[in-house]
Amino acid sequence: MRLGVLDVGSNTVHLLVVDAHPGARPLPAHSHKAELRLAELLDERGAIAPGGVERLIGTVREALHAAEDKGCEEVLPFATSAVREATNADAVLARVKDETGVDLQVLTGEEEARLTFLAARRWFGWSAGKLLLLDIGGGSLEVAYGIDEDPDTAVSLPLGAGRLTSGWLPGDRADAEDVKALRRHVRAQIARTVGEFRRFGRPDHVVATSKTFKQLARIAGAPGSGDGLYVQRVLSRKSLQEWVPRLAAMTVPERAALPGVSEGRAPQLLAGALVAEGAMDLLGVEELEICPWALREGVILRRLDHLPEE
Repeated sequence: MRLGVLDVGSNTVHLLVVDAHPGARPLPAHSHKAELRLAELLDERGAIAPGGVERLIGTVREALHAAEDKGCEEVLPFATSAVREATNADAVLARVKDETGVDLQVLTGEEEARLTFLAARRWFGWSAGKLLLLDIGGGSLEVAYGIDEDPDTAVSLPLGAGRLTSGWLPGDRADAEDVKALRRHVRAQIARTVGEFRRFGRPDHVVATSKTFKQLARIAGAPGSGDGLYVQRVLSRKSLQEWVPRLAAMTVPERAALPGVSEGRAPQLLAGALVAEGAMDLLGVEELEICPWALREGVILRRLDHLPEE
């Protein structure tokens, strides 16, 4: 069957269309995305502003049309931290449903972590052993650890690259004191959860998903997207530690000129790097591998698991 998964994230609204059936690898057929940056469209009360709601509704309509054009039998719609934490979330969800017919399912942070972990486990397989997963989104950082398909523990922290950029690193070039303050904040947040993971022992394999980690790995020398999904891409803590001060000294256009960094994501790259560095340092990770699958694939895999075998 042809499935669509509609991901209303903190940075983008992304429709991924796949051909899939139980027991088989989902094959991507189409991708439709729009940069909405909901995390940056909150007013002083933490509500999604009226203009942001209208843009969201219009973007969801466009995604539905794309899903229909591509022959999707079913669309799985969900929203993450930007909608989840908006003070007017219920009203926004009601308007989206009334005007588009889409009933957005709001995932908790822990659900995000668990579904992303499922995708990474399926990608790397059982031979990966005890798996530690890191994922940096626009609104939150997810960390999960386990040996099975459902992790033993999973947490979500309000350390998304978009959220931190808008709140801590305004402007074209970061102020050194702002960078230091954000670094302290990030590490204090992550340090609260370290004991939860260390009690399970050292992982056999550490993996990371998300655009932020992919871009950090790319600027540190990992192969580009043109080399395909199956090329190994790694990011070392040593490389990341070398890149953080370099990113802090750059303007946003200078970051956008780096290999693999998009213009839209360039403003968030420094905040994302501080989160990645803090997580790898405090969790004792020397090197991690980039996983091509993430939350959207996890949602699809979970849905396939509940389909009857033909």
